[in-house]
Amino acid sequence: MSRRRTCALVLSLLLLVLGGAGQARAVGYRYWSFWDLTGGKWTYATQGPSTARPSDGDVQGFRFAVSADSQDASKPRGHADFASICAKTPARAGHKRVALVIDSGTTADAPGGETPPAPRTVCARVPADATTAEALATVAKPLRYDTNALLCAIAGYPGTGCGEQVATSRTTPPTTAKANADADADAEDNGKDNADATSEPARHGPSLGLLAGVVAVAALGGAAVWQTRRRRP
Repeated sequence: MSRRRTCALVLSLLLLVLGGAGQARAVGYRYWSFWDLTGGKWTYATQGPSTARPSDGDVQGFRFAVSADSQDASKPRGHADFASICAKTPARAGHKRVALVIDSGTTADAPGGETPPAPRTVCARVPADATTAEALATVAKPLRYDTNALLCAIAGYPGTGCGEQVATSRTTPPTTAKANADADADAEDNGKDNADATSEPARHGPSLGLLAGVVAVAALGGAAVWQTRRRRP
């Protein structure tokens, strides 16, 4: 085997190892993410909807999509402001008004066989101490939760599934949508329909399999070059 052919073989094997690792990591989770509108911009919520207690005049959003983490998550679409969303909902003593944006996402992110409803806005008027989850429950039933108190469906969408892992075209490290569910479950002991649909997913470095593959390819290449040199007259 010539040195040129040896190098080509080693390079091909290395590309196969790296390419396979990239495909294995191209995964995400299909779930409802939770957002706050701050200064006219959507920011990923730092609390789950069952622990967040918005103030009168706040705007919050939910977006259904496939994403890997909070940096990758899709934001609610369309224009949103409290004045327009709650214009027809008068204030009431002892209550607050919370503007909610509910974006069910795109067909590409929908579970198989389901069609996402059009994005909509709604004004929830709730008691002053209500959580976001309680506000959502007044205007977007039916809500669906899993056994870990993870928000699975808003207004019945989607009809099946809950935070399931799906393959994507991205090479983003895997994550989970359930990181904060247990904390919210502990915070809510009254059995109401509250849940945490957000998380800050864990990030991972190169896998042991990838590193082992690279080392193996390097070793194979070194051995092949040594054999080539040994056979020379």
